[in-house]
Amino acid sequence: MSNNRIGLFGFGVVGESLYRVLQQTPSLQSEIVKVAIRHPEKKRKAPTQLFTTRADELLHDESIQTIVELIDDAEAAFEIVSTALRNGKSVVSANKKMIARHLPELLRIQKESGGSLLYEAAACASIPVIRNLEEYYDNDLLQGIQGIVNGSTNYILSKVSCEQISFEEALTDAQIAGFAESDPSLDLNGTDAANKLCILLAHAYGILAAPEQLSYTGIQALHEQDAVFAREKGWAIKLVAAAKKVTDGKVAAYVLPQFVTDRHLLHTVRDEYNGVVIESGLAEQQFFYGKGAGGIATASAVLSDLSALRYDYRYAYKKLNSHERAVLSMDVFLRVYVSFDGLFQVPHELFERIEEWSSNDKRCSVVGIIHGSRLAQSDWWKQPGTSLILYPEPVVPPELLRKEPVERELVFV
Repeated sequence: MSNNRIGLFGFGVVGESLYRVLQQTPSLQSEIVKVAIRHPEKKRKAPTQLFTTRADELLHDESIQTIVELIDDAEAAFEIVSTALRNGKSVVSANKKMIARHLPELLRIQKESGGSLLYEAAACASIPVIRNLEEYYDNDLLQGIQGIVNGSTNYILSKVSCEQISFEEALTDAQIAGFAESDPSLDLNGTDAANKLCILLAHAYGILAAPEQLSYTGIQALHEQDAVFAREKGWAIKLVAAAKKVTDGKVAAYVLPQFVTDRHLLHTVRDEYNGVVIESGLAEQQFFYGKGAGGIATASAVLSDLSALRYDYRYAYKKLNSHERAVLSMDVFLRVYVSFDGLFQVPHELFERIEEWSSNDKRCSVVGIIHGSRLAQSDWWKQPGTSLILYPEPVVPPELLRKEPVERELVFV
């Protein structure tokens, strides 16, 4: 375990935080010796000689053993990471979009080069969920995972729920506080959470999926009446990324808004924090909680990966290499609430059962059971003016559908 010389790509909030943390952690015996940046004119709190605009100075320097990639360009990040691995270097990355979209290629490059790529910071920042899924949970015993994995949307939903302000006001607050970008679309539409769920699926079930293969949406279409409905029930709305074993060998995966009761572990996850609930056949529910955004929180996960590399750690992808790999399938019945502007925006014939119907001068809504494949194969629920939210305990066992539905009075206000 000799001194680890690090080449760093990116010196933003996370990169600078990592630089400061490493200076305070001499026991790790790791030192950033060169940083690649795009804008040399920008003033930075580090020695000038540390920086370069030439990527080759890091990627082809044989004295640099480890590359840490912390940039926001997914395609440029893939070029950096793949080149570093081919050059025999270890790599730590926090780029969830790059990893979600290029994981099959990265696995192949790692196998050919013998290198190690770690990316704990790419999902849930400070929460050590990837390594736990990889090392601790056997595929046969892992019944499901569900989590709040995007700090920006959780901050917004927390403000709406606790302070009863509008979604627009909550988004503005999130941007002022630094938890949402000036262009927050990737957070709001669920893409960021879908990228992270793809990474978790690889380590939980050995499933390699691209984000577009998942059923997902964000909070961009939620209506003020949805928040009113939740408050009347005593519930909160959370954007939940979930994977659920539905039958032998099949796993349903989605990112959707969901109502959670005050008894649900995710109900307590507020503001920019993340939380992940892992359900095991033997251990039942286990809960991981921590900061999901911010420079220090993300740097702590990078630091953990750097420490693991000193012991020659690498992901074994045990579930991926199992002879009984799971497959992605939306073969699941879901209880959903759908609100909409007009009476004919929801294709009622796609539902197995409509359980409630409500209409007033502001909004119409239905509660019903729909098969997951009918969501996966259509996009009516993603159209402007329509919002879909999962009910608490959304997965409905097929045998319950054979029972007579509970009759509920239709409400028109």
